[in-house]
Amino acid sequence: MSDKHMRTITVGLFGRLAAAIVSLTMAATGAFAQGNSQVAHAKHMKVSDDLANVLDHGNTNHARWVQKGPNGDLVRVILTVDSSGDKTLKALRKAVLDAGGSVHRHLKSLDQVVAMLPAAMVDAIAARKDVVNVAPNRSLAAAASLTEKVVGASDVRSLGSSGTLDGRGVGIAFLDSGIMSSHGAFAGSSGTSRVTARVDLVPPPTTNAFTSGIDSTLNLVTTGSTAPSKDPFGHGTLAASIAAGKGVYSLFTDSGGIAPGATVVDVRVLDDKGVGDLGTALAGMDWILAHGKENNIRVLNISLGTDSTDSYLDDPFCKAVRAVVASGVTVVVAAGNYGLGTDGLEHYGTISSPGDEPSAITVGSSNAKGTTDRGDDVVNNFSSRGPTRGAHVDTSGVINRDNLLKPDLVAPGNKLVGALASDGSSLLDTLAAQHPELIIQKLPLSTALMNASGTSFAAPVVAGTAAILLQANPGLTPPLIKAILQYSAQPLPGYNLLQQGAGLVNVPGALSLAQALSTNLNTRIASGTMTVGDSMLAWGKSVPSPYSYINGRLVGWGRFVTMGGRHVLTGKDLFNKYQAIYDPELLWVGSSVLTTDLVYDATGAVTSKTTGVMTSGPLVTSGVTSLTATLGSSSLTYKTGDFTPSTSVANSVALGQGLVLSEGLVLSEGLVLSEGLVLSEGLVLSEGLVLSEGLVLSEGLVLSEGLVLSETGADAPLIADDSTLDWFDGEE
Repeated sequence: MSDKHMRTITVGLFGRLAAAIVSLTMAATGAFAQGNSQVAHAKHMKVSDDLANVLDHGNTNHARWVQKGPNGDLVRVILTVDSSGDKTLKALRKAVLDAGGSVHRHLKSLDQVVAMLPAAMVDAIAARKDVVNVAPNRSLAAAASLTEKVVGASDVRSLGSSGTLDGRGVGIAFLDSGIMSSHGAFAGSSGTSRVTARVDLVPPPTTNAFTSGIDSTLNLVTTGSTAPSKDPFGHGTLAASIAAGKGVYSLFTDSGGIAPGATVVDVRVLDDKGVGDLGTALAGMDWILAHGKENNIRVLNISLGTDSTDSYLDDPFCKAVRAVVASGVTVVVAAGNYGLGTDGLEHYGTISSPGDEPSAITVGSSNAKGTTDRGDDVVNNFSSRGPTRGAHVDTSGVINRDNLLKPDLVAPGNKLVGALASDGSSLLDTLAAQHPELIIQKLPLSTALMNASGTSFAAPVVAGTAAILLQANPGLTPPLIKAILQYSAQPLPGYNLLQQGAGLVNVPGALSLAQALSTNLNTRIASGTMTVGDSMLAWGKSVPSPYSYINGRLVGWGRFVTMGGRHVLTGKDLFNKYQAIYDPELLWVGSSVLTTDLVYDATGAVTSKTTGVMTSGPLVTSGVTSLTATLGSSSLTYKTGDFTPSTSVANSVALGQGLVLSEGLVLSEGLVLSEGLVLSEGLVLSEGLVLSEGLVLSEGLVLSEGLVLSETGADAPLIADDSTLDWFDGEE
């Protein structure tokens, strides 16, 4: 165990009762956002909703057309006017000037005026008879994709202190089926590919794993390459383009990833049929530990998984994820597509491995319903539900289920547009060839597009978001990024903690929180110079107000996180002050704390790993409040405990409920199996399952997404018939 972890620690959590949170001005639901906008619109006649929200709540640093002036906010606006009585708009222009504003342009053919006004004078100008409407002068850029708009990525592009926030300077690795590096989605500013390194760990098709007398370790190739990479199956290219793809031209749709400036690292572990094995996947994780620093890998996306009955304590995939997280890499994992069984019923306990690893950010799938308004978003039926059901047998022979809260949050994962891979000449990838109905644009091949659904494609949305956060604040650690994403997430109405975790990812909210924190936290934590209770805030910063604007709509934050697998926590101290659980080498679950200490060589490669257990010391400060006891025992019937609607948890935060954690307070170990609950035990995947013509998935490591139906409603069935299949990347 490193010196950093050689401390006298008491795992019990001490402190006084937190002060009640008295502000009830916000509710963290899309319905509230919509309703609030309607109220604001009625109050500010002829004023657009997003501008009206700013007039009521002030600048949140996400409306780029707002700036602080000496006497209040100033807003850049577009006035739609009636010039029939005055073609020169002389009286209106004078009124704008008298109000303390400016007139920038008079667009005569459009009857519009580009102006700047003090926010306090907008209503007065709007009340004039020659003014039809007042809208903000919204920033205009290349068309953003629906996904960018839904999560708010397009709202934050120019909010960086030194340029565009698009993930540049951050490397995202993809453990997948390969990446077509020549696709236009991965073109950099200079025209070269942003796929900067690749390694192919898939054994040659002639390899016989059952041949004896061979020592393959003598000729394994584990070095990276900058040579052009291909993706014969197509899944990795799609996932990578959703996280980091640059929008390419299409007559049919818009496209574009969350972090189109990030560099991409291709770690190929699945063959041309989308099949691999755990050993190959672990080899990929090993390569990342050895070459992560030299390739600037800060985020790892894993949109694949396998069945496992092991506890996260023992599961090899989970252990590998834990080591990668300990090295400072944020690991984002797809939850799986097993939320709805072939019996047509909702199944809990269906998170696949390594999504059951507590240190990973496990992502479920939401459905944006084809709109940018988050008020109609739902959780897809196919998205896997928690709790995790891996188990270990204790010395008395008793089976102990992990029962950890998962997923951590949800992101759009229904009919996302991504890059279609090919061999660069004419041959389309396997998935596109088998499912031509998913192709959006086939030619030219370098800009080919298709759509896909599943948590395999929700995970890259979060991976791209993590890259943006790291660009804005390189000092963030993986557990801190998870906490930021959860705290700022928007709980979707009607879904509980085991269906959506903290809620729908909110890029502007997460960014504002990340930018309030010090940029050297990771190095201070690694050196052991951070003490629990130390300030984490950057100079002159404070924890921002818990709401954001996405596409002009007010979005409230849930303001809670799920930590330790069994704790639901809140309190501003989560980000005001350092909590030991933000150390990526620590893993807090229930009342135990595991440690993972890594040793590096001069190149930054991990050369050894040791694990241990912390037995004493403070984990959180007294300003962190537990909501766990408030939620009660877990019951599906009564919607309590793990089955509490996430919006109800957010309401508990607003009401100031909860207790300061003390003496190892943990969530109830078991679940109340009430009427209607279907709990999958171990998520056993059938062998040789045939999902569609020509696609047979054999036993072993498989993609956790693939060929799921693109749901069109909250109650849509998982599978209707083969003609409506979108994706299943693996066995179910």
